[in-house]
Amino acid sequence: MHTIRSWCRANAMLVISLLAAAATAFFVPPDSAYLGYYDLKTLSCLFSVLAVVGALRDLDVFSALSQRMVHTFSTVRGVCTALVIITMFGSMLLTNDTALLTFLPLGWFVLSVTGQEKHAALLFILQNCAANLCGMITPFGNPQNLYLFSYYGLSTKTFFSAMLPPFILSTVLILLCCLVFPKEQLSVPEAQVTVDSCRAVIYGGLFCLAVAMVLRLVPYVLALWLLDRHALKTVDWGLLATFAAFFTFSGNLARMEAVHILFARLLSHGTMLVSALTCQIISNVPAAILLSRFTQDACGLLVGVNVGGAGTLVASLASLITFREYTHHVPNGGKQFLFLFSGISFAFLTILLAAMSFLNG
Repeated sequence: MHTIRSWCRANAMLVISLLAAAATAFFVPPDSAYLGYYDLKTLSCLFSVLAVVGALRDLDVFSALSQRMVHTFSTVRGVCTALVIITMFGSMLLTNDTALLTFLPLGWFVLSVTGQEKHAALLFILQNCAANLCGMITPFGNPQNLYLFSYYGLSTKTFFSAMLPPFILSTVLILLCCLVFPKEQLSVPEAQVTVDSCRAVIYGGLFCLAVAMVLRLVPYVLALWLLDRHALKTVDWGLLATFAAFFTFSGNLARMEAVHILFARLLSHGTMLVSALTCQIISNVPAAILLSRFTQDACGLLVGVNVGGAGTLVASLASLITFREYTHHVPNGGKQFLFLFSGISFAFLTILLAAMSFLNG
C-alpha cells in the first residue's frame, strides 16, 4: 500500500488525468468515436523527441552545450535569460511542446552542473511561459493556431494583426521576469567532454525528422534500436499516457449535450474571455476545437485560446511536460512548484486578458 501511495504521489498528473478520463467515460461510454480523440501527431512527436533528446543526453551533448553557455553568458541571469529566449524562438519554429522537450533538459543540466538548482523552478516556469505564449505568433507555433488558421481560412495579415499585440506584451513580461535572476557569476567544471560526433549528427538528423515528419515513427525506433537502445528506455511513458488520458477527457466533454448548450450561451458574453477561461478546464487545443463550432469571431477565439494557455497546469497540455520534467529532478518539489507556477501563470493571464480587453474595448 505504501508503494502504491508513493507511486501516485510521484505520478500525480497521470493519476488525475486517468481519473478525469474515467469519470467522463460514465457519461460517454467508450465507442468507435474515441479513436478520433487522440492527436497522433502530438503523441508521436512526444515519443520521438523524448527518445532523441535522451540519446543526445547520453552522448554528453548537453554537457558540451552547458560549458559553452556558461562561458558565453557567465552569470545566472545571463544563462537563464538565454535559455528562456532559446525556448521562445524554439516554440515559434518547433511548436511549444517540442521546444520544452528540447530545452528544459538543457536548462536543468546547466543549473545542476553549476550548483544553481535552486533557480530551476523559476527557470522552468519562465521557459514554459515562453513556449506557450510566444509560440502564438506563428500559425504552427501552437497546435490550436494551426487548427483555427485552417478552420476559419484566415489570411496571414489577419492572423498576425490579431496575435502581434498579445505576443509583444507576453515577450516584455517574460523578459522583465528574467531580471529576478541574480547576476551571480557561474563556473562549470572544466572536465573534458568528448562527444561522439558521428552519432550526434545522426541523432540531430533524427530530431529534425521528428519535427518534420512526426507521424513516421518506424525510422526513429529502428535507428535508435540499432544505435542506442538505452534511449528508448528513457522515454517518459507516463507523460505519453497523461496526454492520452487528457485527450479522452476533453473528447468526452465535447460530446456532452449539456456542455454544448452551456458554451453556446456563454459565448454571447464575449468570445475571448470565455475561450480563455474554458482553457483552464479542458486545455487550449480542445477548447479551440469545441468553441469554433459556436462562434464566427475567429480573432477573439484565436487570442483567447492562446492567452488562455496561461493559468492552470492543464490550460496548455505542454505545461504538463514542464511539471513532469521538474518533478523528475525534484521529486518532493511538486507542491512548491505548483504554488509558484500558479502565481506567475495567473498573473500573466490576468494582465494579458485585461490588456487585450482594453485594446479591443
